[in-house]
Amino acid sequence: MNDQSAPVITMRDVSKYFGDFQALKSVNLDVALGERVVVCGPSGSGKSTLIRCINRLEAHESGEIVVEDTVLTDDPASLDKIRGVVGMVFQQFNLFPHLTVLENLTLGPKRVLGLTEAEANARAMKYLERVRIPDQAEKFPRQLSGGQQQRVAIARSLCMESRILLFDEPTSALDPEMIAEVLEVMTELASSGMTMIVVTHEMGFARKVADTMVFMDKGEIVEVGPPEQVFTAPKSERFATFLNQILNH
Repeated sequence: MNDQSAPVITMRDVSKYFGDFQALKSVNLDVALGERVVVCGPSGSGKSTLIRCINRLEAHESGEIVVEDTVLTDDPASLDKIRGVVGMVFQQFNLFPHLTVLENLTLGPKRVLGLTEAEANARAMKYLERVRIPDQAEKFPRQLSGGQQQRVAIARSLCMESRILLFDEPTSALDPEMIAEVLEVMTELASSGMTMIVVTHEMGFARKVADTMVFMDKGEIVEVGPPEQVFTAPKSERFATFLNQILNH
């Protein structure tokens, strides 16, 4: 974590409603350049809503979100700027089934970044190497395992050269034997200095990779701290109970 720099993500008093239900309640969070933040909490606690608000997949009703000096609003220019910086990896991969792996990876760089076919292909192969599946480039998503599809989804975000990556429970749709291969790729990314916010229940990964743990419950951030502190001496009873349930599951 780089304490010398201003935060690359700032959330101030951010609230979000779905009808009458308040999913986020005056949330405050700062994320520094290169910081790895793991967000955990029970189902329905607001974890996914939190990160979906950071790249405007969900619009917050009140408060302020700033990403690299850009205030997040409905203005298309601000959205384009932020989505050029922030990549997202979803639970369900969200790959285009009718496109090959290579085509899935080159679509954004060609359409959004204006790369030529050759440039986009070279970049795609570079990141497929990085997630260790260059041999799958010509296959379609249905021909891959869940773990391979999730690695393609990670490579797709890397192809846009995102400086911040958001992960929304990236291993929860995977079979147990495939979880390790995806976490390995994410661990390698973390060690390269990528700014990451990861929503996950994988506490072993959190302990190994996170600079900061964030525990949410009922739309609020209940506890924030370094893993060694929150795992050994959680300050809130709610987090202690949650950890006990997860670790003894």
